[in-house]
Amino acid sequence: MSIISNSLKRIKPSPTIAVTQKARELKAAGKNVIGLGAGEPDFDTPNNIKQAAIEAINKGDTKYTAVDGTPILKQAIVNKFKSENNLEYSIDEVTVGTGGKQVIYNTFMATLNKGDEVIIPAPYWVSYPDMVLLAGGKPKIVKCNENDGFKLTPKNLKKAITKKTKWLILNSPSNPTGASYTKEEIKSLSKILIRNKKIHILSDDIYEHITYDNFNFFTIAQISELKERTLTMNGVSKSYAMTGWRIGYAAGPKEIIKAIGKIQSQSTSNPSSVSQAAAVEALNGTQEFIETRAEAFKKRRDFVVESLNKIKGINCLKPNGAFYVFPSCKQLLNKKTKLKTDKEFVEKLLEHSNVAVVQGSAFGLEGYFRISYATSMENLKKALERISNFCKNLS
Repeated sequence: MSIISNSLKRIKPSPTIAVTQKARELKAAGKNVIGLGAGEPDFDTPNNIKQAAIEAINKGDTKYTAVDGTPILKQAIVNKFKSENNLEYSIDEVTVGTGGKQVIYNTFMATLNKGDEVIIPAPYWVSYPDMVLLAGGKPKIVKCNENDGFKLTPKNLKKAITKKTKWLILNSPSNPTGASYTKEEIKSLSKILIRNKKIHILSDDIYEHITYDNFNFFTIAQISELKERTLTMNGVSKSYAMTGWRIGYAAGPKEIIKAIGKIQSQSTSNPSSVSQAAAVEALNGTQEFIETRAEAFKKRRDFVVESLNKIKGINCLKPNGAFYVFPSCKQLLNKKTKLKTDKEFVEKLLEHSNVAVVQGSAFGLEGYFRISYATSMENLKKALERISNFCKNLS
C-alpha cells in the first residue's frame, strides 16, 4: 500500500511550472530554448523596494511577525483598497500570505467541506481546480467560449449554480487569456449572485495594474451587496515584479480572514519579515513605473498578436490585460499534421523549434496554447519566427 495520501493522488503537478523547468533543463543541456511559459515579469524589482528590504535587514527586522502580516503592511493594504478601489476595510479584514497562491489555498482549506462546489470558469489558472480538490471540494468547470472573449456569461453562471455551490472564482485580468471583465459585465454577473445569497466570490485581482487600451479595472467587491461575500485577493508579484519575494494578500469578511490565519498559524506561519517590509514600500512608494512597464507590455502584446494572426492555422484574440495570449491551434490538429491534441502541438514545438509554451488543455480548454510575453522583444521576435516556421512545416 502506498504511503501517499488519497487527497494528493487527486491532483497533478503544475503544468506551467513543469514547462518552465523543462525549458531550464534544455538550456542547461546547451539547447537554445526560448521560454514563453513563465508567468512572471522580466523586469527587475524597483530599486526603492529593494532598498526598503536592505534597510529592514540592517534595522534587524528579521524576526517572526504576526502570523498573517505586520500591522504596517496591513494598513498599507487597507489604504490601497481605499485609494484604488474605493473599498473600506479594517485591519482585521486583511490577511497576508506567502504569495497569492497560499492565500487562495488557505481560503479553500478553511471554508470547503466534502462535496462543496466551486465554480471555475475555463480557461483557468492551473492551480484553482487542484487546490479545491485538496481541500475536499468539487471543481465545477464552466467552459467559456472564445466568441465570448473567454469570459463567463450570466447564462452560463446561472446554469452552473446548484445547492452545493459555495464559491465562484473570478480572475480578471485573466491567466491564461488576459480576458478582462468590464464594469458592465461584472454587474451582469452580480445580479445572479445577489439572488444566490449562499455563494461567496473569490476575486483574483493579481493582474489589476497590467491593463491596456484605457481599460477601466473594476472588482466585484465594489458591488455593495456582494462585498460581505467577496474575498479579494491581490499581491505584489506581478505589478511590482516581486514574484520571488512571495507576498500575497486578501481582504474580506472577518470570519474568513480569521479562519485563513488559523490555517496559516499551523502551516507556514508568517511571511518573510523582510519581504513584508519591501511590500510596504511597494504599496506606499512611487507607482510611476507601473504605467511605464504596462506600456512596454502593450507593445509586446501588439507585436505577438499581430505576428500570430499572420500564421496560417493560428488565430489569436487581443486581450485587455495581464501578459498572456491564448491563441487557437485547432486548425493545425488534423490528419495532415498528424497532431491530435494541443499537448502534442506544444511538445513538437519545443522538440523541433526550441520554443516552450503551455498547452491550452492544462488550463481547461483544448485546442489552444498560452504564450507569456513577459520577456524581451528580442526573444519574442525570435520565438514568433520559430513558431511561424514550425507551423508552415506542418502544413
